[in-house]
Amino acid sequence: MTDAPALAVDGLRKSYGGRPVVDGLSFAARSGEVTAVLGPNGAGKTTTVECCEGLRHPDGGTVRVLGRDPWRADAALRARVGVMLQDGGLPTGARAGEVLRHVAALHARPLPVTDLLDRLGLTAHARTNVRRLSGGLRQRLALAVAVVGRPEVVFLDEPTAGLDPQARLAVWDVVAQLRTDGAAVVLTTHLMDEAERLADRVVVVDHGRVVADGSPAALLSGHGESLRFGGPPGLDVGQLGAALTAGISVQEVSPGQYVVSGGPDAPLGPQAVATVTAWCAGLGVMPDGLSLGRPTLEDLFLDLTGRDLR
Repeated sequence: MTDAPALAVDGLRKSYGGRPVVDGLSFAARSGEVTAVLGPNGAGKTTTVECCEGLRHPDGGTVRVLGRDPWRADAALRARVGVMLQDGGLPTGARAGEVLRHVAALHARPLPVTDLLDRLGLTAHARTNVRRLSGGLRQRLALAVAVVGRPEVVFLDEPTAGLDPQARLAVWDVVAQLRTDGAAVVLTTHLMDEAERLADRVVVVDHGRVVADGSPAALLSGHGESLRFGGPPGLDVGQLGAALTAGISVQEVSPGQYVVSGGPDAPLGPQAVATVTAWCAGLGVMPDGLSLGRPTLEDLFLDLTGRDLR
């Protein structure tokens, strides 16, 4: 790993029809790390990654991949970068194995094609035309194409979308190996457990801007434990909040679902649990599924980007 990031995005801007989609966005991705770019639909993450891949030209700001502008990339730079699109990019008339062997032949030091086919469960389908592959198999082939050249920077757009659990684990193993081999992996995903498991760094994007950037542990350190329970909708959470220690919040996150959240200066403890159960008892309410849990990346994501549908 070097001090200079493998990918550096600074003040990136992109508009469509006068509407800003990416609005001054900045982040970096380093070699030997997985950087997960998260955001709700329409947040600007796909446009951001396409600018990083050299598929779109920014309106402003700078993008540098391995120190160079991807929009002006020559063959030497492109050989060092792997790209997996969520859909498309594969020749549908060729056989799966032929596609991978052709791409491998374009690189000086490709990964062994046979081994890669085996790792991603594609060996039995190597002689099948791409157009006849299922969506999940095409996803795995697209990943193989992106990594067969031993890229130094690799962009993976929703690499496990539509995959079954066994295939997800195989993809996760490939991503982990990329990190071990020193590549900078930039991953977009809507699966919070995937980001929490794989990412060394998380960048949350909303309305074209970065709203959080850091390691999962650092981002979650400001979010204390939470106490969750179910009950009748519309309970007076203000009354419960007044009975709890200052710094502990209460929300009805959806009808009949309640979350009591602690913070760095107000951790949840036995007294908070006793207060919640006594309050419920006073109302004649049985707290359904009462559980104390650690915050997750999904909790952070929803706190940052909201719970409303876009």
